Amino acid sequence: MDIGTLRGLGTLLVLIATLGVICWAYSGKRKASFDEAANLPFADDERNESRSNRA
Repeated sequence: MDIGTLRGLGTLLVLIATLGVICWAYSGKRKASFDEAANLPFADDERNESRSNRA
């Protein structure tokens, strides 16, 4: 096994990993989780506003 074969296998492994991440990220099953995560910064602001209103 020479260096060219190892590089080819490494490239194939990275390609498979990249395609796996893309499939995971664009999966419809993950949409609700990603929408919730996208709103987390705003949820933190709402908690801070309610605390300052109590004081």
